[in-house]
Amino acid sequence: MVRLAHSSLWKRFPVAHRSTLTEIARRCGVHPSTVSRALAEDPRGVGAATVERIRRVADEVGYSRNRAAAALKTGRSNVIGVLVPRLTDFVLARIYEGCESAAASCGFTTVVTSSDDNRATRMDRVDRFLASQVDGLIICDSRFEDDEVARRLEREGVPYVLANRRSVGQISVTLDDHRGGAAVGEHFYGLGHSQIGVVAGWDYASTCIDRVAGLLSVLHEREIDVPTAQILHGGVDAETGFSATTELLERNRNISAIFAVNDFSAIGAMGAARAAGRTPGADLSIVGFNDIPLAARLPIPLTSVRSDMNLMGSRAVEVLLARMHGRAVDQGETIDPVLIERESSRFSAAY
Repeated sequence: MVRLAHSSLWKRFPVAHRSTLTEIARRCGVHPSTVSRALAEDPRGVGAATVERIRRVADEVGYSRNRAAAALKTGRSNVIGVLVPRLTDFVLARIYEGCESAAASCGFTTVVTSSDDNRATRMDRVDRFLASQVDGLIICDSRFEDDEVARRLEREGVPYVLANRRSVGQISVTLDDHRGGAAVGEHFYGLGHSQIGVVAGWDYASTCIDRVAGLLSVLHEREIDVPTAQILHGGVDAETGFSATTELLERNRNISAIFAVNDFSAIGAMGAARAAGRTPGADLSIVGFNDIPLAARLPIPLTSVRSDMNLMGSRAVEVLLARMHGRAVDQGETIDPVLIERESSRFSAAY
């Protein structure tokens, strides 16, 4: 071990070795216990002016409250873990921003990690969160049926809330995906489409399942059938959208409308349409989902279902904190979507 033998070397690290509660107390002329209470999340019992003075001095000397020690004393870390499928996804990033903002306003820190939608990786990430003694978890990558992560957290008594995706029997905050898909069905019906293809995404994610179900329910009510061969499952990226749309148009050249369950796959669908000699908005209607900023800036602006993912993240934190405090919450809270019509879907098959 290297020792710092010369006294001048210690002077280079004044914060680490001299910024203590006792030092702050001496400067403020109060007892160290008063300093400790003033620096707590809830400084009750200490006057506002004293709290302000103590915190100003603490900032001046570079004092950082020892969160680990505080966790041992209070049984809380004031940290919320957020598990998402991918860190690079715009929609998931917006959800996390909502989580982070809402948590910070309540004195909590958020930590995010990704699972790549892999079952083993999901459990590994939960292990890491629990080892870090997080106070609760927001799970954004749940499986629609019998989610193993939710079951584990329930067994171990760890507070959690599902966001983005729902799972049967679990507390969640999601978009009303079924309603969003239904809005697309109404839109297609109003344009006279009866030959419809669906880029359906994953068959294990409620986002994809509910959006497709909403579309099909409206079309079924209008006596419009979408054959199973015209509903293709896969990923939700541009590459999948391109390959799935290419296959759909090869299977049925009479398809006049395509619904892709997210905007990235819809962008891929638009590329595949052009490669097949079709023009979105002129002889083919294409609709996406989530209304990412890029959707309105494409050469052919994309019709999409708008979702407030930032709100979803903030509400998930609020519901989680309610659970942590033992308050009753709704099992399935949903946020309303809105269809934003643009040029990509203006082709009408009725004329």
